[in-house]
Amino acid sequence: MDISVSLTIVLLLVLAAEFVNGWTDAPNAIATVVSTRVLSPHRAIAMAAAFNILGAIVTGTAVATTIGTGIVKPEVIGLHTVASAMLAIVIWSTVAWRWGVPTSETHELVAGLAGAGLATAGTSVLLWEGWQRVLVGLALSTVLGFLAGFIVMITIYRLFARATPTFIRRFFGRAQILSAAFMAFSHGSNDGQKFMGTFALALFLGGVLPEFHVSIWMILICSLVMGLGTSFGGWRIIRTMGFRLTKLEPVNGFAAESAASLTILLASSLGIPLSTSHTIITAIMGVGATRRLSAVRWGVTRQIVLTWLLTFPVCGGLGFLLALVLKPLFW
Repeated sequence: MDISVSLTIVLLLVLAAEFVNGWTDAPNAIATVVSTRVLSPHRAIAMAAAFNILGAIVTGTAVATTIGTGIVKPEVIGLHTVASAMLAIVIWSTVAWRWGVPTSETHELVAGLAGAGLATAGTSVLLWEGWQRVLVGLALSTVLGFLAGFIVMITIYRLFARATPTFIRRFFGRAQILSAAFMAFSHGSNDGQKFMGTFALALFLGGVLPEFHVSIWMILICSLVMGLGTSFGGWRIIRTMGFRLTKLEPVNGFAAESAASLTILLASSLGIPLSTSHTIITAIMGVGATRRLSAVRWGVTRQIVLTWLLTFPVCGGLGFLLALVLKPLFW
């Protein structure tokens, strides 16, 4: 395997973006189980890392293929395009992490690739079929996430209407360990694949791979780096989602994680990249809304939504500008 200096730099930038993903996105999988004190942060992180890897390995690479070959035309971009997108992700995610606001690495990634691709080859670089999947993913994560959280919580209320509060806390305190593992598994099935697809794209553009292909060793490396990122910086996001968004008990955490996991796995089975941040946050909002709308702290929600809205133009713009700067530096 002959890897050039420029390709090495790009691969390191992909892993850096994956590490930052661990800061800001992977904590979504364990935020509720930590905030309800069912698991300690260290145990939750270890479990999340294991099930992220498992989810990425056993659910195929449909999402990775969409990211690697369906957003921009691989044949008309270069390594500097990928490098620019990765730098845009690192910059924006770090800013958001500093303020403890969860971001969508999905939207950062596609926006960064699009912006860098436009600077490289113009509007013809964009692939509409892949962007259709992104838009469908946006709808699934926002609308279906909220509705699924609301419906699952209402269903639990009806099924356990006669149960005592002590039984509810004890039963769902145990059940939430399973739902958190399910959430981590689903996270790996979708979000875990995105930077694997970018890693494979860089190897293809660098001439190492004759065709786009995601290997097991790429899956393992990217998953490990994401787990390290979570262990180093995930607490800020866990605090925002698990403590500031709405008050959560184990039963609420179970409902939100189950609803989000089902939504994410549906998208993964269809090869649709969606934001796990959006999905679990809207599921938490749906669960909170079953008590009353005021149970959701809408001030925190507005801050999160504003960050989401800014992600596309900021990362797209950063990707575009960085591609113009980096193009002469790559060889």
